[in-house]
Amino acid sequence: MGTKFNFEKQLARLEEIVAKLEEEQTDLDASVKLFEEGVVLSKELAQKLETVKFKVEELKKKGAEMMTEPFNTELAENADGE
Repeated sequence: MGTKFNFEKQLARLEEIVAKLEEEQTDLDASVKLFEEGVVLSKELAQKLETVKFKVEELKKKGAEMMTEPFNTELAENADGE
């Protein structure tokens, strides 16, 4: 839960930086600092997305493995009284 909040907080900060960079009244020094912060944030956010993507792929793989396990026919036969 904390990671999600942190991700959203970082994303909001990145959007704020982009908005400030688009403003013409931001001076050059401030723009460079904002740009550097934005680059760091975007790298962190990209890494978090990769981690989430990896976890989703792992879950899909596990789900697919569970779906392809053969049905236990012995249990079905016992239920029929055979």
